[in-house]
Amino acid sequence: MSEALRANTYCGDVFVFRSKRMDRVKLLAWDGDGMVLVTKWLHQGRFTWPPIRDGGTHLSATQLAMLLDGLECTRVSPKPVKPPAVVG
Repeated sequence: MSEALRANTYCGDVFVFRSKRMDRVKLLAWDGDGMVLVTKWLHQGRFTWPPIRDGGTHLSATQLAMLLDGLECTRVSPKPVKPPAVVG
């Protein structure tokens, strides 16, 4: 399976797969003891995905949460984090 995904499935990442109709998603993750498979489908509407390149895409935790809530995650872009200023 790792070869088909071109990634290490035991690394702790969550792999998200969509259906052709884009109204269903499946999440696959390793929890340290076994593989976890979660399925979600929307009764109305479709999941909105960011552009997919080379067969996949990377989502932030916020984008994944929005995707699973049925919201449009393509409008979210991470803000750069500034290191705290040293005072004193």
